[in-house]
Amino acid sequence: MTEIQPTPSNQPTQHEYQQPVEVTNAQATTASQDEKTHFGYSTVDKKEKEKLVAGVFDSVASKYDVMNDVMSAGVHRFWKYYTILAADVRPNMQVLDLASGTCDLAIQMGKKLAGTGSLVASDINESMLNIGKERMTDNGLVKNIDYQLANAESLPFADSRFDLVTMAFGLRNVTNKDQALREIFRVLKPGGKCLVLEFSKPADKLLNSVYDFYSFNILPKMGKLIAKDEESYRYLAESIRMHPDQETLKGLFDEAGFRLTKYQNLSGGIVALHQGIKV
Repeated sequence: MTEIQPTPSNQPTQHEYQQPVEVTNAQATTASQDEKTHFGYSTVDKKEKEKLVAGVFDSVASKYDVMNDVMSAGVHRFWKYYTILAADVRPNMQVLDLASGTCDLAIQMGKKLAGTGSLVASDINESMLNIGKERMTDNGLVKNIDYQLANAESLPFADSRFDLVTMAFGLRNVTNKDQALREIFRVLKPGGKCLVLEFSKPADKLLNSVYDFYSFNILPKMGKLIAKDEESYRYLAESIRMHPDQETLKGLFDEAGFRLTKYQNLSGGIVALHQGIKV
């Protein structure tokens, strides 16, 4: 079992959460939009987004699991259970769980592997992954388990290594989603499967209106009350709205090389489970 390697937290200030990063030199001012990306509803330099997202999750890590239960009324457990069923983890598989965070998916997949094969729990955020490692150990999952701090856009794994790659509620925080999907495709074995569980776009207008009201009026207040951090949960709501809808994300899977791509809407499309196979 490998130790998590420390990295600087680079936690941003509250001001940074609310304001786009200023561009101060002439060359950057005239740079193309390819050098910009979204951080919630703000526009920032791509190179700045990683540390801004890190600051959000450093801030909410200790209350992350409690907030998941409260803000979804426990329904996130159903979404993840459905993902585990679709993953069909079997003994001796080689599994990578990206954006593993506090290891909700990794714990369930580790139980199914039962010490066989291998499971890598990977996240870009050290605070989250440290909590995940503690939870895995508390569940007796120590054999053939590794932990890796890694950016999904540049995975430190060999080509064609894994039978399965999962990612739950992490892709929307990735700057270059197309690059991350290409990296997942690269590290999968032929015949391997990718599963991405992510917030998406409800089709029903009434549900979408209720969801918007909840996300921008209730959720940040819950974050302030429980996690003592209103702005981070406002960012999380904004990041969901900026994430590609179901058909657009399916197209990104196709462009990355996946075949038999599909998605399943859960809870009316509030969440969607995307799947693709490397052939």
